[in-house]
Amino acid sequence: MSKKIKAVCFGEILFDVFPDRERIGGAPLNVASRLSSMGIETEMISRVGVDEKGEKLLKYLSTANIETGNILKDEENPTGMVNVTLSAAGSATYDINYPSAWDKIELTDTMITSVKNSDAFIFGSLVCRDEVSRNTLFELIPKAKYRVLDFNLRPPHYTEELLLELMHHAEFLKFNDDELFEIARMMGSQYNSLEQNLLFIAVKSKAKQICVTKGRHGALLMHDKKLYYNSGYKINVKDTVGAGDSFLGTLLAKLLQGDEPQQALDKACAVGALVAAKEGANPEISAEFLKNFIEPYHKK
Repeated sequence: MSKKIKAVCFGEILFDVFPDRERIGGAPLNVASRLSSMGIETEMISRVGVDEKGEKLLKYLSTANIETGNILKDEENPTGMVNVTLSAAGSATYDINYPSAWDKIELTDTMITSVKNSDAFIFGSLVCRDEVSRNTLFELIPKAKYRVLDFNLRPPHYTEELLLELMHHAEFLKFNDDELFEIARMMGSQYNSLEQNLLFIAVKSKAKQICVTKGRHGALLMHDKKLYYNSGYKINVKDTVGAGDSFLGTLLAKLLQGDEPQQALDKACAVGALVAAKEGANPEISAEFLKNFIEPYHKK
């Protein structure tokens, strides 16, 4: 029997509050949900308030088959909430409540054990806005075998120094196109094309894999010094919340499971598109539905 692949996601778990509804979210939670749905043994490290929303998050994670033993409970700070505003095109802007329970993730020995025993450790930059969670993350990063940095730039919750420090520790980097250009400029890039900036960052960092999402235009993946492309799938956008997270969860799952990079990228772009076509960050997408959606695009 083959060894179960394990991933640990670290960071914010919260509720996205839209004008007319509330949805469970947070980038690391969204990535964890998609990893779990793809057959990866997945765990979250985070913190929730001792409140109704915290209980709902824990119940959701258990239902999604995500291990919750390293989700702490906070009696002082509430479960995270984000006020989301959608543009006419479905793009989102965020107002993120502070302080929230996930800002105060305190290190435990069981967190260290989980990260040491994982095949991938996924984290982002937003969780570093408070020194408590930031210090815990920087304690855990050296324990991981394979580190995945999901840039999730939410002004004003990051600094150039923080981003460059996080990047220095990661083998896998995930950007959207705006983030790629912004961070490449921080690092001194004079280039204007997406590919040139990706390769510039590849030289300046230790990353073996870099992926860049391009919204409806698909994504680009550098894997072992080779570039792979997907030009996107046509859908009617409902909202883009969580689409990039599901893209990353799918891409990581498929690469960890041994898919060829092009196949993994195609599946990841398709899942990202299908999430954007539905409301909420974590809609269910069956393997059969995914296969039927992709096939017409790739028939010779």
